[in-house]
Formats: sequence, structure tokens, C-alpha cells
Amino acid sequence: MLIIASLVFYAYNQPILVLLLLLSVSINIISSYLVVYGKIRYRKHAAIAGVVLNLAILIFFKYSALIYTTITDGSDSFGQFIVSIPLPIGISFFTFQGISLIVDVYSRKYVLGEDIVPVSFVKHAERILFFKGFFPQLISGPIVKAHDFLPQIGVKKIADIAWEPIFKKLVVGYFFKMVVADNLSNFTFWMTNPSFFIGSSSIKLITLLFGFSCQIFADFAGYSLIAIGLARLFGYTFPDNFNFPYISTSFKDFWKRWNISLSSFLMEYLYIPLGGNKRGKLRMYINLMIVMILGGLWHGAAWSYAVWGLMHGLALVVERMLSGKTHRPQGIWIITLKRCLVFSFVTLAWLLFQLPKFEYVLVYLNSLLHNTTLVIDPDIVHIALYSSPVFLYHLLYVNRTNTIFQTIKKYDFVVYAILIFCIVLNSGPVSPFIYFQF
Repeated sequence: MLIIASLVFYAYNQPILVLLLLLSVSINIISSYLVVYGKIRYRKHAAIAGVVLNLAILIFFKYSALIYTTITDGSDSFGQFIVSIPLPIGISFFTFQGISLIVDVYSRKYVLGEDIVPVSFVKHAERILFFKGFFPQLISGPIVKAHDFLPQIGVKKIADIAWEPIFKKLVVGYFFKMVVADNLSNFTFWMTNPSFFIGSSSIKLITLLFGFSCQIFADFAGYSLIAIGLARLFGYTFPDNFNFPYISTSFKDFWKRWNISLSSFLMEYLYIPLGGNKRGKLRMYINLMIVMILGGLWHGAAWSYAVWGLMHGLALVVERMLSGKTHRPQGIWIITLKRCLVFSFVTLAWLLFQLPKFEYVLVYLNSLLHNTTLVIDPDIVHIALYSSPVFLYHLLYVNRTNTIFQTIKKYDFVVYAILIFCIVLNSGPVSPFIYFQF
């Protein structure tokens, strides 16, 4: 029932692309089964073929236009055909899941058994179709690894559902998406219009940038909470995807808190196989740069995303170069300063997400530096108002042990009532989840 429901769910956007999902699933079913039960001398070939075919599908549908237009001007008929290829929603997520399955069964790092790859091919096919197609995470994650999800497949009981924490996750998720992110989108969409920010004051441009930083967090963290909550309603546990990332005191800390499922995937399936930090400092820095640039390109088929990854890669490398071996206790002001610096850098880098064209980014930064006229603008107040829940969310976590927070926690039913009230009466215009484009 869940498999059929998930396929219908995916078909709602572009029905024809269900065939692509089924093709991707078929590749992973066959290759993973052959890795486990095929002839020993062909198991490595089956694993390589599975990973290559997964990546080939991703590259064709997501990056062929970028590659072709980089090599040529893309004005010929073939270039127009390449550009017209649709981007299947969720392709980055279900491709990575398929790769995790093949690598897991080939490496045998995790215990193989009936709960991973059953002897029955039909049963195996059913389980992998469910693993890759399960609707809560199908289109925008979190990226669920095979060794985490497959053992969970089995009979579920309604009595085992933890209704209250699920309810809370869903309420916070819908609040972040519908009230915070969707309302902020009313203002941040102007950032894509060069004529608008050329004539805007520096303070408004800075406010818009910080507003977009709050929007992208609320949008993606909101989606993740909804996906996790929905999965738990069916008895399945997804990993947490966000852990208050905007309180990070370092860039390493940020990537342990932001899009955790992607970070852990890149760590396990790319950084460590490249050698990680076991082959000297220089190799470690190179590995970090490779992982972050590819992680940036994973987000979108534009070189701006690679530059975004490059920025974070450089930040991680410089941070590791400067970090000392001794860890002295740090005062609250030093910690606060570090948090502000990391948050400001991350926010500035988000500009490459909102403005994929480099020339727009340069115009935006030039306007930000030179349009210093102080103008009182009501939009600034609105952006600050709708951004405030994100800051409050992180602030309450930082001060979770103090009396005020404990009091709020004691009466949290009032908080959730207010959140539901805002969802019903103050939701913004319906807008696609930002990570759908990735």
C-alpha cells in the first residue's frame, strides 16, 4: 500500500518521470542482488556498474546542460534539446540512496542478512522499491542510508507510535515552512531582480540577505521535520537533519549541524574513501576541498554552487590550519563572537544560492557597499518579524537550562497552540520547497 501511495505521490508532479524512478530502482535492485548472490568474480563488476549507472542518470538529467553549455555556447539544436531536459524532482536524493545501498552490500561493512538483502529476488525488489520510493523522504530527503532503513521494514503497530513528539515535530515543521519561509519569500524574491537591489539601501540589502538565510533554514528544516514526523507515523525512523546550525562556533561544527544526512553521506561515502585525514595534512585539505566542491555541485547544476562549496571548503581548510592543539576555556563573549562570524559567513555564502549568476552577485555586493543612504523601509520590519522565530528557536536552545526556558517547556502546550494559530491565520503564499530544485 505504501509503495503504491508513494508512486502516486511522485507522479503528482510529472507522471512520466515515475518511469525514471522505476529505472533507477531497477538498477539498484539488480546490482545489489548480484553483489550479494552473484558469482564471486563478478560481484565487484556488478557494484561498479550499479554506481556508474546511478551517477550516469544523475549527470544526464541534472548536469548535461551545464557541461554542454560550458563547452559550447549551447545555441545549436542539440544544445536546445539538452537544456530542455526536465530535472526530475528528488533525483539527487534517491540517487544517493541507491549508491549507499550498493556500497553497503559490497563493502560488507554492515552485517548482511534477510533484513538487508533477502534470498528471494521478488522480496528484495519490493523492499528496495519501498526504500527508495517511500514518499516522506523521496523528493527532498533526509538522505536515508540503506543500512539504517532496510532493517526497519516489517510489521508496525499503531500502539507503538509516539503521538506527542510526532505531533510537535509536525507543528514546528509546518510553522517554519508555512509561516516563516513562505512569508519571507514575499520579500526575498526581490533579490533576484538586479534593478531592484541597485536602487535599494545597504541596510535593506543586508536585511534581505539575513532574511534569506532564515528562510532557507526554515524551509529545509521545516521540510525535514515534516518528513521525519510523517515517517514516524508509519513506524519508520529517519535521522535528524538539523541540529540548531546557526549556533555553530566553527565551520566544522556547522557541517555537523546543517543537512546532517548529506554531510554524513559525503563523509562516509566520499571523504573517507578518498583517504580522509589519514594521509597527511595536505591530502586532508585536498580531500576536504574535493568533498565540499562536489557537495556544492550536488545542490545545483550551476558553477555558482561549486563556488559556494569552494567557499566552505576554504573556510574548513583555513580553520583547521589555524586551530591549535590546546583547547582553552572560552568566555561567553568569545563564543558569541565566533557564532556571529560563522553565521555571517554562511549567510553571505547563501547569496550564491539565491543568485546563481555571478554578475548578479557582484552587482548585489557592489550595491550593498555603496548604497549607504539611510532609508526607513517597512519591509525591513516585516523581514525582521518573520525571521525572529528562527533566532528565537536557536536562542532558546542555547539557554535551554535557564529558568525562562524551563518555564516555557513546562507550558509548551501554549507554545504549540500559538504555532497552530499562526499556521491557520498567518501562512504565507504557497511556494515550492527550496530544496526541490536540488
